[in-house]
Amino acid sequence: MQEANPETSESVSETFEEALRRSDAMRKDFLVHPEKYRLLTGDRPTGALHIGHYFGSLKNRVQLQELGIETFIVIADYQVLTDRDAVDRIPANVEELVLDYLSVGLKADSERTHIFCHSHVPALNQLLVPFLTLVGMGELFRNPTVKEEIEAAGLTNVNAAMYTYPVHQAADILFCKGNVVPVGRDQLPHLELTRKIARRFNRRFCKDGASVFPEPVALISEAPKILGLDGVQKMSKSRNNAVMLRATADETAELVKKAKTDAERHISYDPEKRPEVANLLELSSLCTGEAPEAIAEKIGDAGGGGLKKYLTEALNTMLAPLRLRRKELERDQKAVVQAVLKKGNSHANAVADKTLQEMRRAMNMDYGV
Repeated sequence: MQEANPETSESVSETFEEALRRSDAMRKDFLVHPEKYRLLTGDRPTGALHIGHYFGSLKNRVQLQELGIETFIVIADYQVLTDRDAVDRIPANVEELVLDYLSVGLKADSERTHIFCHSHVPALNQLLVPFLTLVGMGELFRNPTVKEEIEAAGLTNVNAAMYTYPVHQAADILFCKGNVVPVGRDQLPHLELTRKIARRFNRRFCKDGASVFPEPVALISEAPKILGLDGVQKMSKSRNNAVMLRATADETAELVKKAKTDAERHISYDPEKRPEVANLLELSSLCTGEAPEAIAEKIGDAGGGGLKKYLTEALNTMLAPLRLRRKELERDQKAVVQAVLKKGNSHANAVADKTLQEMRRAMNMDYGV
């Protein structure tokens, strides 16, 4: 008998509204039962991080860490191999990532936070081959996040790793049996495929209702879309519209001076008619916790110059403790980074080895061990 197509033998994926309800319920449970959760998140080592990363994800990671949730942070160095021009910079970029993580308050010396490199956990990558047998080619080609990545990178010759990226991500999440993954709405298709892979593996290989992998739940990001200082495009180092976390106070002031506003003297919060001004007010709000409308009222007739001055002071006040921690870390940078990765890689390997053993046992492939 021919085996059912994995793409057609399942129920329809959950809607965004259903994912949001799950996410909200999980946030409430974090406060009561943090020990139930294991979170997986991470970044590609393509350069130092900026305030968009901080408000979009790093701040949330620190808050979840403080709640007592075990967190695995993957430095996804293998994913950078899809861009040949970035390969030479990977070692320096990995160092920058680790320093940024520590400076924002992630505690790699604790038992709850583990920072590791994808390339240094062999057993994690052994999950990839069985997982690929559970996915149809159509699912990979249709994945909207992959399509967006290809378009954003301007690729005309797309390598196979780009298409299998969602399956790599599933291995990243499931090797540690992560059951929580912070994502934005646009990343839900990636996570939905991970949920399907977990479900398909358990159904195909496990017996008597047992399971190896949990179906991870999306923790929908509450952060707004962070635009760059141009007020038009998403904040990005490559677009020269970002304030890096490692920037000095003077560098931050120079960057904000170049930000776009408009010719109207009185400052008001009107995202539709005055998007550039609204963007700078929103960035100020993220730094201070004060509403954009209230900040606009404070600045009043001080114009674009007054707004930029306010934002500069807000950013420099918020970033001051991060910069201080980073300066201390930089005194022995290589030793600090090496210690963090040695500990994180060791723990990730122990977890991955155990998961791989369970996986082999379920697939009747634990012979010769």
